[in-house]
Amino acid sequence: MVAGTATLPESTVAVPSMGLGEPLSPAGLPAGAGHDGLLGSTLAAANAPRSAVAAFGAGRSARRGSLRVVVVGGGITGLLTAIQCVLAGHRVVLLERGPVPHPGSTSFDQHRALRALVVGDRAATRRAAELHRRWRELDMLLCDHLPGAGLYRRVGVLQALPPGLVPAAVSTASAAGVPIRIVHPSAYPLIGFPRGSGAVFEPHAGTLLADRVLHAAARWLRHHPDAELRPGREAVAIDADRAKVHLADGTTVTGEAVLVAAGPWTAALVDQPVALHRQTMVYLRPPAALAHAWAATPTAGGIGADGRAWLLPSVAGTLLKVSTDAVRREVPTLSGPDDNAGWAARVLAAGIVSDVDGYDVVRVKHCHYATAEGDETGFVRIGPAAWARPASGADGFRTAPLAADAVVAELATQPSLL
Repeated sequence: MVAGTATLPESTVAVPSMGLGEPLSPAGLPAGAGHDGLLGSTLAAANAPRSAVAAFGAGRSARRGSLRVVVVGGGITGLLTAIQCVLAGHRVVLLERGPVPHPGSTSFDQHRALRALVVGDRAATRRAAELHRRWRELDMLLCDHLPGAGLYRRVGVLQALPPGLVPAAVSTASAAGVPIRIVHPSAYPLIGFPRGSGAVFEPHAGTLLADRVLHAAARWLRHHPDAELRPGREAVAIDADRAKVHLADGTTVTGEAVLVAAGPWTAALVDQPVALHRQTMVYLRPPAALAHAWAATPTAGGIGADGRAWLLPSVAGTLLKVSTDAVRREVPTLSGPDDNAGWAARVLAAGIVSDVDGYDVVRVKHCHYATAEGDETGFVRIGPAAWARPASGADGFRTAPLAADAVVAELATQPSLL
């Protein structure tokens, strides 16, 4: 699904918010930026011993204990879960309602942010730092035949903070072994900061080239003998007791385990209550004279006049992407019409980019993601041989490798399946 182009083009594409611009949590970071609440049990479960699951790239050759696993959904969670299943020795059938990868999936976008710092929470920062290692492993696995491709670009992440929270940020990072440094907002004249704010810079953080990750993951699966991709197969019902997936064409696909990872569409397939959110993102092309400066600018959060905004810079040929939590709203359905409240104009007026009138608006997307009570973002068991990730939050792309690790590890602990 491709957005139209005009002065303020608007189209509905289900792509989740990067989540760096939500209000400061008690720990001092945006609630959607990957703080411990949104990571929830995903990080905690994946941080447990993984004796039964090989790391990305390791795999195993033994067929004993191999399962036929049906994965529903070809977005980032579905693709990475399928890869991890294959590396754990299972046989995988992946079902996707559209092409693989699907341009209309929740995870299909130019880029996503990846960073570790959770101000005031050392344990959460350590767990989030695990994501750097996991994504580096995944980058090597998917790009081993494409030298220099680089799906993870470590351009750094800048976080604006009230001055009083800067010492806490430094203390948290130091205790967790995450390098950061204090910077002054004046060093980043292209970015709009809240009046009087301070800032810290996490150099080992950066940007995931999201759509390229999806294409690389799909390519890896297509070339593996234990993986079968079936595009154009829309799931309409899940039999969680008998590990069956019923399709729109009247056929049924049966496995020994079913893993549902259909993004915000998952709630329509499983009985798991979620809240659906819509957010507007604006994609800008900087003036030619500033293109080089933007290429050297980090991802930034906590910015804009009210500190609720974020941006991802134009890196590796991408556009500059901006948004703010001020335009996030809860919606009853994914397909319902918007209320035409001028959301894109609100983003542009949020003070995210200095002199924004000099930039070309190339695209606008209305994005969707789901949240669950308790901020659960991992897979949950829905039947004897079925699991689902009904809510990934605004941070679903970033945490997908750990969600995949956790559910595949749980498969290995089920003697009735093996």
